[in-house]
Amino acid sequence: MNCTLSYMSLHPVVLSNRIFPISKNNNITTTLMAHSNQRRRPTTTRHPKLPKNLQNPRRTKLPPDFGVNLFLKKPSDEYDPIKADSVEEQEADNDFIWESEELEAISSLFQGRIPQKPGRLYRERPLPLPLPHRLRPLELPTPKKRVCLASSRASICKQVYKNPSFLISLARDIKGLDSHKDVAEVLDKCGRFLRKGSLSFTVRELGHMNLPERALQTFCWAQKQPHLFPDDRLLASTVEVLARHHELKVPFKLENFVSLASKGVLEATAKGFVKGGNLKLAWKLLMVAKDGGRMLDPSIYAKLILELGKNPDKYMLVMTLLDELGQRDDLNLSQQDCTAIMKVGIRLQKFGVVESLFHWFTHSGRDPTVVMYTTLIHSRLSEKKCREALTVVWNMEASNCLFDLPAYRVVIKLFVALNDISRAIRYFSKLKEAGFCPTYDIYRDMIRIFMASGRLAKCRDVCKEAEMAGFKLDKQTVVELLQIEKESRIGSLSLSRH
Repeated sequence: MNCTLSYMSLHPVVLSNRIFPISKNNNITTTLMAHSNQRRRPTTTRHPKLPKNLQNPRRTKLPPDFGVNLFLKKPSDEYDPIKADSVEEQEADNDFIWESEELEAISSLFQGRIPQKPGRLYRERPLPLPLPHRLRPLELPTPKKRVCLASSRASICKQVYKNPSFLISLARDIKGLDSHKDVAEVLDKCGRFLRKGSLSFTVRELGHMNLPERALQTFCWAQKQPHLFPDDRLLASTVEVLARHHELKVPFKLENFVSLASKGVLEATAKGFVKGGNLKLAWKLLMVAKDGGRMLDPSIYAKLILELGKNPDKYMLVMTLLDELGQRDDLNLSQQDCTAIMKVGIRLQKFGVVESLFHWFTHSGRDPTVVMYTTLIHSRLSEKKCREALTVVWNMEASNCLFDLPAYRVVIKLFVALNDISRAIRYFSKLKEAGFCPTYDIYRDMIRIFMASGRLAKCRDVCKEAEMAGFKLDKQTVVELLQIEKESRIGSLSLSRH
């Protein structure tokens, strides 16, 4: 058992040979307490014992100072009343008086809306930028950002090997070489920056400069470069340049050439023959390719039809090509090719070909141009179908198609054929308002329609305008105009006698 003594007296207490001294105020308090080491059973009437810090609280607790890091502060067990008094005096000195504006702002927080300064009360804020992680679909892996540190040589290659100005400058440098020098002097300097297909542009430019020998030398130099050859585009460009300038040696047996050559080389050879005017070889190459089951691009047929259509003796060959082109299921023609075939069809008076081509073009999802509309009007006018041609004019007006000078020329010719003088005059004035200068055919058509309607004064005005524009009337028009004036004079004299 432990024992504690509690005693209050003015004299010192002696306990177990130990003297407890008296304090300065001559009072001593001694407490004797005894408790057993054995645990006592808890009773229901006993209240739990309070901890030491709550039994005798020294002062009311203050809120912590948020400017001081309480975690780094070392806890102190001793209480210093002098320090406590100094802290209270310092806090009393730091107290400050609230101003009226601050009190008003704080009170407005509990009243409602904070009064704002005059100005733009409702400011428009820009929309936030779209976040990429919200735009991406869910459950997709995030893209990896791989930064490729390209070398200076790779960056120069990307800038050079597809640059048309650089490739054209190569052709000009090759052209500036002396006749006894080889193209390797120019190409060796930049060969490491070139890629497959780069020199095809240079070869075509050399062909435009009428230098087929230099084009062949460029191809031979590229053959020795392992990173530039084999290149089918370079081969096709070289073959086309040589065929256009009649420098290509054609084998006697075209069947072997057709069976071994690729489709690109065959088409380039045919284009070169057509551009060079060697239509016989181009025709023969197309026929051999057809017999061998090698179908070339329809644009080559269109170009050959256009060139053969200029010669009336070749109309039978044109008809054969038109029939073969009509049997193609994979017909793929551009607007220029369609217009060229339509013009040849008008020349051959094959108006059905013109109508079918225009119908195919419109049903392919493309919009006809003013050239195709003009060609179709001319075709129906040549077929004496003026009313059907007039519907095409209304379709042009409905589609807001801008008229050019050939379109105005054909439309005025159509109205002259219909003897519609009011519309002819209207489109003649539209032509001038658009800034076009009328041609001699337009002046002649307007003179004829005015003569047919008996409007001699208008005829004289149009004749003066044509002479001021530098045109001279043909003899037939002058004779017809003089005859009409003579008849009008005779008619006026007969009326005056009566």
